[in-house]
Amino acid sequence: MRVDLYSKPACSLCDKALAVIERVRERVPFELYVHDVRMSPERFAELRFDIPVVFIDGQRAFHHAVDEGALEARLRERAAEGA
Repeated sequence: MRVDLYSKPACSLCDKALAVIERVRERVPFELYVHDVRMSPERFAELRFDIPVVFIDGQRAFHHAVDEGALEARLRERAAEGA
């Protein structure tokens, strides 16, 4: 499974989201990619008002905040599907 976090520097919500993701990663294995949303003009235009934004296997899953229990449940569900 792959999780992509779109964030930017000096973003407290982004820091909190990353901390939640890393805690869940200790229990559920997945590849984590952290992107600075400012590096892609297209992504910045799409996501700038919603960061942090989390995608799971290419599907938009969370924005603004990441609920630890909900993230873990979604990842376990994807793992059970064989993703």
